[in-house]
Amino acid sequence: MGEFLDAALGFPAVIFTFLLVVVIGYWLLVLLGALDIEALDFDADGDVLGGVGFAGVPVAVTASLLIAVAWFVSLAGTVLLGDVLLLAILALVVALVAAWFVTWLLVRPLRRLFPQGPEASRADFVGSVCVIRTGRVSQTFGQAEVTAADGSSAIIQVRQTGADDFKSGTTALIYDYDADGEFFWVTPVPHPEPLG
Repeated sequence: MGEFLDAALGFPAVIFTFLLVVVIGYWLLVLLGALDIEALDFDADGDVLGGVGFAGVPVAVTASLLIAVAWFVSLAGTVLLGDVLLLAILALVVALVAAWFVTWLLVRPLRRLFPQGPEASRADFVGSVCVIRTGRVSQTFGQAEVTAADGSSAIIQVRQTGADDFKSGTTALIYDYDADGEFFWVTPVPHPEPLG
């Protein structure tokens, strides 16, 4: 155990040893629920990480991978190359390059686990056409089926302000969302006048 500690606290591994302690502490807090995985997402636009090939994965995951791989390679370099300063600097450079390359390889398949883009919202349905699924729609009752941009469909609560005759199977235009009542306002879909 003494040799391991000597290697972990020797140059260049000592640089990454302290960072690895921080990473382990962070993930323990995430597991305990004290922090969210996105707590360190200071690169939300992906400008910095995207420029080096790490976009699409939270910063905490990318940084953890970089630090863990760099620590392991620098630890191996410390053990294999000894205390010669020039060889230790070479081990540090190799550790950094290896960490970047291995993390780049691991981030590519991880991107599928972290979808990008804005979260779906009920307001996304505003402006869509829906199909009435109840026998009537009033100011207090009605349901309709609407298709989202991804092709999935949803049954939603709908209301109208007028006295339009909505029957099951007719189409309507969603023009507003009432967040308090959690329903959508609909109006009849205008049909184009025939030419001639």
